[in-house]
Amino acid sequence: MTTSSLTIKSHVSMSSGLTMPMLGLGVFRNDDCKPACRAALECGYTHIDSARLYRNEKQVGEAVRESKIPREELFITSKIYHVDRGLDGTLAEVNDSLQNFGFDYLDLYLIHSPIGGKAGRLATWQALLAAKKAGKIRTAGVSNYSPRHMEEIREAGLEMPAVNQVELHPFCQQKEIVAYCRDHGIVVQAYTPPVRGAFDDEVLQELSKKYNKDPAQILVRWSLQHSFVPLPKSAKPERVRSNAQVYDFEISKEDMSKLDALDKGKAGAITWNPIGAE
Repeated sequence: MTTSSLTIKSHVSMSSGLTMPMLGLGVFRNDDCKPACRAALECGYTHIDSARLYRNEKQVGEAVRESKIPREELFITSKIYHVDRGLDGTLAEVNDSLQNFGFDYLDLYLIHSPIGGKAGRLATWQALLAAKKAGKIRTAGVSNYSPRHMEEIREAGLEMPAVNQVELHPFCQQKEIVAYCRDHGIVVQAYTPPVRGAFDDEVLQELSKKYNKDPAQILVRWSLQHSFVPLPKSAKPERVRSNAQVYDFEISKEDMSKLDALDKGKAGAITWNPIGAE
C-alpha cells in the first residue's frame, strides 16, 4: 500500500467554473443532523449535501455557523424534489432553501429526481438556470438522471448540468450514466457509497482485512479512485470521522478490478434509484 495524497485530488473542477470537494457528507433522512455536520466540519469535511426532502436545511445552516468556518470555504448543496412547480414555484423553493440555511447563495442546487415528466423537468431546469443567473445558486445540476433525461436538456439547447448525483457503488456502477457524464463533462456524485452497511460480500471482507480498513472506507476509497464524488451518510459522529479516513492508503489496480467485477447493474441498487422515470 502506498500513501495516496498524490493520487487523489481534493477537489474536482466543474463546467460551471467552480471546484467541488471530492468527499462530502450526506444528510439523507437525518432529522437531527447537527451532530453529524459538526463532527464533519471539525474533522475536515468542507462539503455537505442536503435537500428539501430531507427537511434539515436549517440544521445544516446552524452547524455551519457554529463551526465558525467562513462560508466561502464550504460547499453546500440542496435539491428540489417536485418538478411541477413552474418557474415561479421553483424560484420560491430556492428562496425558501436560502432562508432555511441562512445563506445568501448555495454552491449547488439539483433537481432531485426525474419523476414528473419531460415538461416539468425542463421547466424546473430553466428555473434553476434563472436562479443561477440571479446569483442565488452557483451551480445547477441533476440527480438520478439517465442519459435520456440529460439528452432532453441538450436537445432543448440549454446549458447542461454540471453534476449528476446517482446511487453508485461496486454493486451498482451505473456504467451507461457514468459514460454519458464523462463524455459531456458532467461530474458524477455517488450517493449511498457505503451500501447502507450491507458488508457481507466476500471480496469486500477480504479487502477490508488486507488493507486494515473497515468496509465503508474501502467503498469510499473505491469511489474516489474512480474520480467520483462520494457522499457517505451517517448520523453517528464517529462514523462520519471514520468515513473520511481514506487518504492514507490506496487500493491496488488488481483489487480495484475485483471490486469492479461486483457490478450487478440495476439489480445491485439498494435505494429507490428512479433513473428509469418517464
